[in-house]
Amino acid sequence: MGIEVGGIFGLLILIADIWAIVSTFQSGASTGVKVVWIVVILLLPILGLILWLLFGPRSRPRMV
Repeated sequence: MGIEVGGIFGLLILIADIWAIVSTFQSGASTGVKVVWIVVILLLPILGLILWLLFGPRSRPRMV
């Protein structure tokens, strides 16, 4: 018996994970840090997303 994530909740997690990965790619962090964060997000979808929100690299500031 395991925890099953499906339906709308699973779709929302997938969308949030994709957003986190894209934001990580766009961040100003080094390549190694980006790879580590992407691996964490992919291996631990829910926990990885929460950790990324709390501690992950931020997007580059937009220049006007």
